[in-house]
Amino acid sequence: MTQSTGDDSRETTSVDVTVIIPTLNGEKYLDRILRMIDAQDFDGTVEVLVIDSGSTDRTLEIVGSHAGVRLHVIPNSEFGHGKTRNLAARLAWGRNLVFLTQDAVPLTTGWLRELTDPLRADGLDAVAVLGKQIPRADCFPLQKYEIDAVFARFGPDSAPTVYQRGETEPTAQEMDLLAFYSDVNSATRRDFLLDVIPYQDLRYSEDMAFGRDLIAAGYRKAYAPGGSVEHSNDLTLREFGKRVFDETLALRRLDENAARYGTGKQVLRAGYDILRDSVRIVRDDRYPLGAKLRWLVVNPFYHLAKWGNYRRALSVRLDDHRAIGAHSLEHEKTRDARGGG
Repeated sequence: MTQSTGDDSRETTSVDVTVIIPTLNGEKYLDRILRMIDAQDFDGTVEVLVIDSGSTDRTLEIVGSHAGVRLHVIPNSEFGHGKTRNLAARLAWGRNLVFLTQDAVPLTTGWLRELTDPLRADGLDAVAVLGKQIPRADCFPLQKYEIDAVFARFGPDSAPTVYQRGETEPTAQEMDLLAFYSDVNSATRRDFLLDVIPYQDLRYSEDMAFGRDLIAAGYRKAYAPGGSVEHSNDLTLREFGKRVFDETLALRRLDENAARYGTGKQVLRAGYDILRDSVRIVRDDRYPLGAKLRWLVVNPFYHLAKWGNYRRALSVRLDDHRAIGAHSLEHEKTRDARGGG
């Protein structure tokens, strides 16, 4: 392991791929992630770069137990989802960059190859690649079914799918599909990120903004189902509601024209979603009987939290920082990391 705190950015690249993992108290899955990266069947050179922003658990110990992993430490006050990934790109030695979150575990030894192949100029020639996410077995049903539905619409599991805007201006719905991007599990070219379209310095949804920027500029994005990771958020009911608030607020700030349902329609949607999920749970062979009974009782509360916080995020003023801070999971995590009350 090498550790640095300064700006040791490079003008040239010396390896094929840098896998970048921003961390903050990421001990739960990090060892599994690093072991799976080490096990990759990849015809090229790979480095792993961990950017830590103040972990107080075993994260740094785990990084230190994996020889060759580079560690760069920044103060938590300097972390930003967009700007920290731009920093990582400058520090990286790889021509191509793969971004993973600290809770996204590669599922196969071909993950890295599948995720980066669409970047090849003699292939699909995409500038950015979105990998598939598969929810964990213990994920609550609402999130499990949403993740399944999101990635099912991007293309078949048999081959990558390429997205690029056409001659005419896409509709809002078309742009939503074209521009969707998640740096939970993604890849891009280092020179593209540094010299053409960097991440915006946003508190949240920097990946969605990046996807929108590159599609609007006419570049190609690929969806690589073979580059799959196990990922779903380990959230309590309260945390889930706050995350919905953050996501909806981020869409407003990106001018995504988030659907604005009235109170009556929100109630109808919540009721419909609860009923639909209940039927799915009963039919879902992935849940044993005990889990089915539990989720039939508990899952509706996640739907109520979702729609309640959706409504709250649409009604709050974007300049009301106190109200936003009270309902935002990102603000709460930042306060906790900095020792705030």
